[in-house]
Amino acid sequence: MSEKDLLEKDEIFSKVLRAGRRTYFFDVRETKAGDYYLTITESKKFTHDDGSFHYKKHKIYLYKEDFDAFRDILGEMTDYVIDEKGEEVISERHQKDFKKEEVESNGEVSASESFTDLSFDDI
Repeated sequence: MSEKDLLEKDEIFSKVLRAGRRTYFFDVRETKAGDYYLTITESKKFTHDDGSFHYKKHKIYLYKEDFDAFRDILGEMTDYVIDEKGEEVISERHQKDFKKEEVESNGEVSASESFTDLSFDDI
């Protein structure tokens, strides 16, 4: 069997989820015995100072006998996160934007958030 035939056999069904710097690949693959299993791959792009980049990948192999338990626990965990923290995304990047909006809306700046806006004309 050629490499092309092997790759075509391996690609049974696939979906891609692009999420910022992360991409998730969901692939149905076939075992040597002819049964199907799922791989979930997270690929994250890292950029170096010189402009070059590389990807780090993490892969999960999920077999049919584990689907029900995996689905149940994933549902339970995602429901817990949404119930506890809501659907709004909270991250350091979003927090910086939030603090900036908060300062602009009330006009007050705390000592830790104060800054001086200088231009070359000021020097």
